[in-house]
Amino acid sequence: MAVAEEAPPKPRPQVTPTIQRRYDSQASLYDLREAPMELFIGRWRRRLWQQVPPGSRVLEVGVGTGKNMRWYPAGVSVVAVDFSPKMLARGTRRARRHHIDVQLALMDAQALALADASFDIVVTTCVFCSVPDPVLGLEEVRRVLRPEGRVLMLEHVRSRLPVLGRIMDWLNPVSVRLQGVNINRDTVANVAQAGFAVRRADNLLLDVFKLIDGAPAAPVVV
Repeated sequence: MAVAEEAPPKPRPQVTPTIQRRYDSQASLYDLREAPMELFIGRWRRRLWQQVPPGSRVLEVGVGTGKNMRWYPAGVSVVAVDFSPKMLARGTRRARRHHIDVQLALMDAQALALADASFDIVVTTCVFCSVPDPVLGLEEVRRVLRPEGRVLMLEHVRSRLPVLGRIMDWLNPVSVRLQGVNINRDTVANVAQAGFAVRRADNLLLDVFKLIDGAPAAPVVV
């Protein structure tokens, strides 16, 4: 396990430090609080990472405390980033404890200090509910992906079921204030807006939890 060197940060939305502090404040109890959800999300994590081909250079955006590390496939090279220092510290300890070969760095999804077209695969799990400007973050993901690359995402989104969708809208301000998590985002639409072709968006639980598979869209020839 290595710790990646940080590059100078790029400009980011003003709200980012607020969300960052909220995740820092949750870090010590985050895994304990999320343990009940991991009973089923853990299966989805494994399914997501099974789609990563051997030999890939992979970027995990939003590594957090390192919950995905146990599912990293053999024979891949992983760089994992997060914008919360305290969450990343817990992920670093997990990597060391379990001898996970991963390069870790403190980095904002909205301003990735990484070279253009440098990754085969980008993986995210329950991340773009929290990125202050999700389209900006996804545009950064597209920038660092090779033209033939893929973005693989496990995300929760706003339900299209009328009653459930309205409930999510009502509860969203509370969720953002307490946890920094938006529960009513249309992440599939955001992926497309950021310049990806959405190849699949499979429902896992109702239409709220989804596995999303996208690829950089071909440029439009005028």
